[in-house]
Amino acid sequence: MSSKIVDRSDIGTLFEALAHAGYQIMGPTVRDGAIVYDQVEAADDLPIGWTDIQDGGSYRLKRRDDDALFGYAVGQHSWKEMLFPPRTELFRVERSDGSLRFVPSQVPEVSYAFLGVRACELAAMAIQDRVFLGSGEVDRTYETARRDVFTVAVNCMVAGGTCFCVSMGTGPRCTDGYDMVLTEVIDDDRHEFVLESGTRAGEDLLARLPGRAAAQTDFDEVDGIVARTASQMGRSMDNTGIKELLYENLEHPRWEDVAQRCLACTNCTLVCPTCFCSTTEDAVSLDSAIATRSRRWDSCFTLDFSGVHGVPVRSTTKERYRQWMTHKLASWYDQFGSSGCVGCGRCITWCPVGIDITAEVAAIRATQGAIT
Repeated sequence: MSSKIVDRSDIGTLFEALAHAGYQIMGPTVRDGAIVYDQVEAADDLPIGWTDIQDGGSYRLKRRDDDALFGYAVGQHSWKEMLFPPRTELFRVERSDGSLRFVPSQVPEVSYAFLGVRACELAAMAIQDRVFLGSGEVDRTYETARRDVFTVAVNCMVAGGTCFCVSMGTGPRCTDGYDMVLTEVIDDDRHEFVLESGTRAGEDLLARLPGRAAAQTDFDEVDGIVARTASQMGRSMDNTGIKELLYENLEHPRWEDVAQRCLACTNCTLVCPTCFCSTTEDAVSLDSAIATRSRRWDSCFTLDFSGVHGVPVRSTTKERYRQWMTHKLASWYDQFGSSGCVGCGRCITWCPVGIDITAEVAAIRATQGAIT
């Protein structure tokens, strides 16, 4: 594949090329004190000069001492919001003249360009591809949204305080799953981007951008940036035999310990880029002329999620937290052939009480076999 060095002053041509190709560009922008993913139209919409300071239950933005476009880790949004929307109408029933008409909902066809996708997020998208496209039944909504996505990935130049992608083998370097990947390079007298194509579509678009050919020294610089970021991980997790570790400790006292802190608020599952639990919901208009059935996000932390005949299977917070973490790190392997965690750290940052999945694994590992 091809590569090119594009100066900061020319990065706007990337937006122009994507828009000319018919893509709706979704990327990072600052809103309400956080970096979120939304529609962007120009480089000025990006979080220029901002970084994020993250820890357990803590997130805030801080000004950098430069004008980096991608000098942050990740916020609470993930790309699944565009591919697996929080609410989707499945069908509606219309009543007219004493008869009922069932109308399947039309899935909107939008050609997205995702700009600023991190390595851990590429891994998360690959996981959701297996869930929604490769597990027997194909999800029509996901398939339609995913079909024409053009992905501009970013090699991370900073690591967040709750990042642990190195432990999960998912970053910080983007290795596959992208059409184009960029690395931002800033020093005293330079601000430029090393762009590399990953697909034929990416190569064609890269050819339309101004810039010079990349040299080996540029790639060496990319290697140095990625290596520095890898050394800055805020968290780590030992994955050695983790599936067996959790299966063998289903009655470990640590589950009750974490349950005393957990609010069962569902934040961790909502911000997670791989969680996919959902439920269906029916609504009827006031005149009873239209009824709709919708799918909306749900969580294994809600009391009635596992309800059977009106009785919850997991009635305690201990059972629900154990289900979430054991599924994410153990039974996900049995279902989909990989971990369900990509090490993005969102579940730690956005937990109101700062529960840390890496600390919980470490605690169980340290006292393995301590059964009450």
